[in-house]
Amino acid sequence: MKQILQLLLLFATSLLLWGCPYDSPYGIDETAQENIDEDLLGTWATFVTRPSNEGDNKADPIKVIFSKNTDQEYNIAITGYLNELKPYRVITNDTIKGSAYISTLAGKQFLNVFVKGKMYIAEIRREKNDLSILCLSEHFTIKYIKNSAELRKAIEFHYKVSVTPAYDDYFVLKYLQKVN
Repeated sequence: MKQILQLLLLFATSLLLWGCPYDSPYGIDETAQENIDEDLLGTWATFVTRPSNEGDNKADPIKVIFSKNTDQEYNIAITGYLNELKPYRVITNDTIKGSAYISTLAGKQFLNVFVKGKMYIAEIRREKNDLSILCLSEHFTIKYIKNSAELRKAIEFHYKVSVTPAYDDYFVLKYLQKVN
C-alpha cells in the first residue's frame, strides 16, 4: 500500500512540474546584446480567462509594464490577478518585478526575464497593435543546460523540429494592448 501511495505522489508531482514555465540560471545571451525597443515601453493590458468556482470562466485584467533600465535592458512589472502564481514565490506586494532583455533567435524575438534569481524565457510576438508574451514550457527540452550557448542551441533545435512550440499555457499573455 505504501508503494502505491508513493507512486501516486510521484505521478502527481510530475504532473505539477510538467506545467511549469522554463526557468534557468542562464539567458539566451550571457548579457544583453540588443538595444531596447522603444515601442515596447509603456503599459500593456489584457484580460486572462480563468476557470471560476461556479464552473464558468472568469476574465481578470493583467498589466505588463515595461520601462527603460539601460539602453539594452528593461525593468518589467506584471500586475493583476496573480493568485495562481503565489506558490512560485515570485510576487512582491501583488506585483512580479524583474528585469528583461531581448534576444533574437531562429527569426523570433525572445524576452530573457530575470525574476528572483531565475531567468524565464518567453517568445514575444507583435501583430499590428497587439503584443503576446509566450513563456516556454519546462519540457521544451530534456537536456540539462549548462550555459547560454547550450540554451541557444536547445531553443533553435526546438523551433526547428516542433510543429508547435511548447508554451506553458498558464503563463502566456495574448493580445496585450498598449494603454498609454
